[in-house]
Amino acid sequence: MCGIGGFVGRRFVDPGQWGAMLGALKTRGPDAQKAVMWDGSFRETDGAGTAGLLHARLSIRDLRPEADQPMANARRDIWICFNGEVYGYEADRAELIRQGYAFRTTSDTEFILYAYEAWGDAFIERLRGMFALVILDLRSKRLFAARDRLGLKPLLYYADGGDFAFASTLRALVPYLGGQARIAPEAVDAYLAHRYIPAPQTLVRGIKRLANGTSLVWEFGEGRPPELRRYWQPHPAPGDFRETLDKAVALRTASDRPVGIFLSGGIDSAVVASSLVRQGYTNITAFTATFPGTAYDEGPQAARMAKALGLAHRAIPVEPRLADDFDRIVADLDEPFADPSALPLWYLARAASAEVKVVLGGDGGDELFAGYKRYRQHLRSRWRGSATISLAYDGLPWEKPARWREELGLTWQEAYVLRFSGLSPAVRRYLQPDLPEVPAVHWRDFPSDQRGLAALLAIDFANYLPEYILRKGDLCTMAHGLELRAPLLDHRFVDLVTGLPANRRFTRPAKAPLVETCQVCRDEGLLTAKKRGFSPPLNRWLREDLFARLPDLGARLGAATDGQLRAERVDTLVAAYIAGLDKLAEPVYQLLVLDVALRSLGLAA
Repeated sequence: MCGIGGFVGRRFVDPGQWGAMLGALKTRGPDAQKAVMWDGSFRETDGAGTAGLLHARLSIRDLRPEADQPMANARRDIWICFNGEVYGYEADRAELIRQGYAFRTTSDTEFILYAYEAWGDAFIERLRGMFALVILDLRSKRLFAARDRLGLKPLLYYADGGDFAFASTLRALVPYLGGQARIAPEAVDAYLAHRYIPAPQTLVRGIKRLANGTSLVWEFGEGRPPELRRYWQPHPAPGDFRETLDKAVALRTASDRPVGIFLSGGIDSAVVASSLVRQGYTNITAFTATFPGTAYDEGPQAARMAKALGLAHRAIPVEPRLADDFDRIVADLDEPFADPSALPLWYLARAASAEVKVVLGGDGGDELFAGYKRYRQHLRSRWRGSATISLAYDGLPWEKPARWREELGLTWQEAYVLRFSGLSPAVRRYLQPDLPEVPAVHWRDFPSDQRGLAALLAIDFANYLPEYILRKGDLCTMAHGLELRAPLLDHRFVDLVTGLPANRRFTRPAKAPLVETCQVCRDEGLLTAKKRGFSPPLNRWLREDLFARLPDLGARLGAATDGQLRAERVDTLVAAYIAGLDKLAEPVYQLLVLDVALRSLGLAA
């Protein structure tokens, strides 16, 4: 697990620039930070270079310096920067040894390097796990990059004619632009709509996010745009449900450092924990974020399950002085990202990283088995299809009558955005009156001509899962040098689940196939228990710890966005919240996060 970065192009990048890029990656890889530079003729050099690879390492497998990156093949004409973990590659590694490849390490990095050399771009099909990787092939003057199938690992890139750069985070790419980074107005609107910025957009003009399951090829010096290829979509496949699940879990215990698990009071993480114990992996500590004295505290239930399973348990009370940590948390989330549950996850990761360097989690269960209640809510109105009804309303766009009027003015597919907690199109138009276009959604792969559960799952698999759920998990854990693994998103398990008959996969209550594998889930009655989520006391935090940041928020955002957000209108929304309209807590939090993120990234005007 690491942070990666680099560049190839016509202009020299000085040590101050690439040093700032590498420095921005350090929290992702606290164990070693290294760089390799080349001049215009691809001779290795010190100092400035026209090409370079940067790597910050969190050592998980083969802890020796020989496994550090950037890593080269024996002839030093193929180089790799890799972030992630791949599993179950031993048979392919043995085949490479039979072909004559001499391995110096037992790391997955070196396996990937020689797999590319032996099998070309098709090697990507052999990788099982999570990854963002870039291979610099000096033989054919090409760069190959790829992001894993489900999107657990991030990869951002900048391409402009003969120049190309990449990094794990936006923060690590901004120094490459040398003060020329500019905010993309449509990305600000995308953030307001969704609480995150969906791929391929990013906050900065010219920088894009590689979508999950996609590879990229860029030819040095040709001046052509990168060539993108979608290399994976789920392929329904038969198999034994429990056996495939257990294999996915077992593979993710591979580590030369201590392993733990994030255990909530819900089904998904309990299923992973049960699988571990069923296979004999009991020397693992479970970590739970708790909110003592609140209705949404899952600590007692998680403690009972851990005891029943025979796992050591650590309850991590989330009672922070948020004012002391808020700026760092927003910075660690990189681009503006306004899911309040990121706050307790950040604190949970910080505590867990003091004891372990790898944790397993339960991400993916809701998307695989349609576990969110918003699916059922939205499906009730699918009869509307693409029909819309325009109804005028002169009040403020967050007042109660505006909501249902606005839903009628959107197609059924577009109205799905209202099931989330971002700002509605009407509120966004109110706050940005001069923005030429305010689309209902900024999702990619948007199935505008489909209705039904399949359409909603397609939206979430392309957007919400990789760019919201998994991005949050990656950034919050990597902020503390902690690797998070998601067994339920093993691509072979995903293929099996997508191949289940609909009446088996989409049960009422949801997730019955998972619960069948988990005795402790049945003992705790989790199948029929009310879903509590991972919800922090946001309203209390805004009215106490963060309240001093609310005055003049409109002026700050107006200046930072060059007037895109109208200052007096932001202040009107904030004033309504301060006056007691608690339902505006999340919109106010979104605006506050945007303010802090823009200043943290050095993008505020």
